[in-house]
Amino acid sequence: MKLKRRAFLFLGGAIIGGVAAGASRAYFSAKTSSSIAVSYTPEYPEVQPQTNLPNSAVTPQNLVAVKRSGNPNPAPKGMYAPKRGDVRIAVISDLNSQYGSTSYEREVLLAVKYLPEWEPDMVICSGDMVAGQYPSLTEPEIRAMWAAFERNIGAPIRKMNIPYGFTLGNHDASSALSVNKKFLFQTERDLAAEYWNNPKNNPGLNIVDKGKFPFYYTFEQNQIFYLIWDATSSRIPAAQLAWAEKVLASSKAQAAKMRIVIGHLPLYAVAIGREDLGEIVENGDRVRRMLEKYNVHTYISGHDHAYYPAHIGKLQLLHTGALGSGPRPLLSGNLPVTKTLTIVDIDYKTADTVYTSYNMTNQKVVDQKTLPRVIAGPTGTIYRRDLQLSDLTPAERSLKFSPN
Repeated sequence: MKLKRRAFLFLGGAIIGGVAAGASRAYFSAKTSSSIAVSYTPEYPEVQPQTNLPNSAVTPQNLVAVKRSGNPNPAPKGMYAPKRGDVRIAVISDLNSQYGSTSYEREVLLAVKYLPEWEPDMVICSGDMVAGQYPSLTEPEIRAMWAAFERNIGAPIRKMNIPYGFTLGNHDASSALSVNKKFLFQTERDLAAEYWNNPKNNPGLNIVDKGKFPFYYTFEQNQIFYLIWDATSSRIPAAQLAWAEKVLASSKAQAAKMRIVIGHLPLYAVAIGREDLGEIVENGDRVRRMLEKYNVHTYISGHDHAYYPAHIGKLQLLHTGALGSGPRPLLSGNLPVTKTLTIVDIDYKTADTVYTSYNMTNQKVVDQKTLPRVIAGPTGTIYRRDLQLSDLTPAERSLKFSPN
């Protein structure tokens, strides 16, 4: 499938929030009323065939349901084996390749292949499972991408009998709006909903509040309460935030041993190329305080394509790195880019988490202490999860965002 290098999207008036989160934006005057041609510059190049996938990376066809082996430190052979918590979650994100692609990169396929050996209780994906959000993609091409996801990721994980909790990303079903308050990528949203509402593709979750599945909903697994919302663009609608506050305040949510919220866009920026306000949840500080009010432990996000375990106030932040195309450098430091998968082990007694994050290109553990101690973004400064505010130097505490 070959796509044109540039596509033109015809819109009347201004585009609210930009053509798409994550893409290079064209901004328009709100005074414009006539239809205009907008040059759309893609985030990824046009589709190119992948020829460098080794045979060992091909998703196995004879997978069986995952069972606890009794090993207190389960992990793939030859890889670091962390101690298993009361609950183990494998967190992945940003699996997509180039626009329109129906293939997945080596690191994605290896992650799926190795999943059973970590013996996770569930998999969480923080968005971008397919490579949409390109104006010229046709309905058959979008369906072909979801069929490829099903073949390479969805069906194998179901066959392992591992529940799959997910949020949609901007490349799955962007909620970016036109000046007329209509979804710019309505077809992509419709086809994402069609895929996930097909009983054959049941993700195996214990749904508590269906909300508007798959865009926003809640579920509970292993006494952990999860809330998913539609952060496929920077603005989460007020009605949806009100819904989130209501369900987080519910007796079901508050009785759980831990509460985790998952959305594609982060509350605070951590990566170069993701520091524009359209790439971050609007009013992130206010949203963070709402989550803290209901004792949410962790907010898991994708989109930045850079791994950074952080916290601010009482909220833990897991910025999940990309497994697919386009890993990005962090806003601070000069570290090489990585494609990561994170194993999260939850301890009931301490009500806390332990991260083991693997660079899936070489299967080595990412040393947390090599990551920046603090990252200052346009909407706030966050610090590495192993540090307290008292650990920071005066210079680190006063660090301000400096646009690249």
